[in-house]
Amino acid sequence: MARWDRGGEDEIPGWFWTAVETEAEEHTVEVEECDVFYRTWGEAGKAPMLLIHGMNAHSRWWDFIAPQLAGEYRIAAMDLTGMGDSDYRYAYDAETYAAEIVAVCDDAGFGNDVVIVAHSFGGVMATKAANLFPERFGALVLVDSGIRPPDEPVPAEGPVMGGGRAKVYPSREVAAERFRLFPPQPCANRYILTYIARHSLMRVDVGWAWKFDEELPLTLKGGERQPEDYSGLTLPVGIIYGELSESCKKTTVDYTVGLIPGDVPVIEVADAQHHVFLDQPLEFVEALLATVRRLL
Repeated sequence: MARWDRGGEDEIPGWFWTAVETEAEEHTVEVEECDVFYRTWGEAGKAPMLLIHGMNAHSRWWDFIAPQLAGEYRIAAMDLTGMGDSDYRYAYDAETYAAEIVAVCDDAGFGNDVVIVAHSFGGVMATKAANLFPERFGALVLVDSGIRPPDEPVPAEGPVMGGGRAKVYPSREVAAERFRLFPPQPCANRYILTYIARHSLMRVDVGWAWKFDEELPLTLKGGERQPEDYSGLTLPVGIIYGELSESCKKTTVDYTVGLIPGDVPVIEVADAQHHVFLDQPLEFVEALLATVRRLL
């Protein structure tokens, strides 16, 4: 891709360019009449790891993370249907998302030792999948994802990006300027937001729109987090969360850990909010590798 930075290329660290310029292979697998898109990095035969994005995000949120893991793992990052470059459905449900996760693992040639690393909503769907297919996965790492205590208020939900799918922008540049994180939070790494925004857009007849189905939250069934989803887990589980996260506070982490059987390693990433790996990408990679080593 062309290098970009209004303030000068030197303001973007070299490790970032090395990561995002690492070539990935592109794949699709059909699940219930829809194509599910995913990308892979690293050598076949290495220990497998699947990365799953959050709501209204996509696999390219992992572009600057996956290559840093590919030295040790064969990495796949998928687009859940209704997001990214996967097809859209008339309606969505947790069971179908679980089937998509399994299908990507199967199509990628991953065995039953695959480590699932899943952020936010992706963590909820990965937890559902681990309950429905308990023998299919080797370990689960939840990234700023869990279940709140019953007495903890639930913040209002909303889209990951401002404007929504219904909004069409006259140019890619105008659209990228409107990119917003949800829950709302600042991010010091503007170059990461710029990169994600550029890869979150698609050309439509009259302009540019975000790559997600605005009907998804309205039609999704089975997406609620239930205590039994966590108490029923039988595989090793770890949690990584942001110190400053409003979506997955320490109270949420503690409640989630209390439900999951066995020892659950937890790492709090300092100075990170809900989008942990955008806020502190290098620290996140270190935390993830340490967590997986403890789980396996």
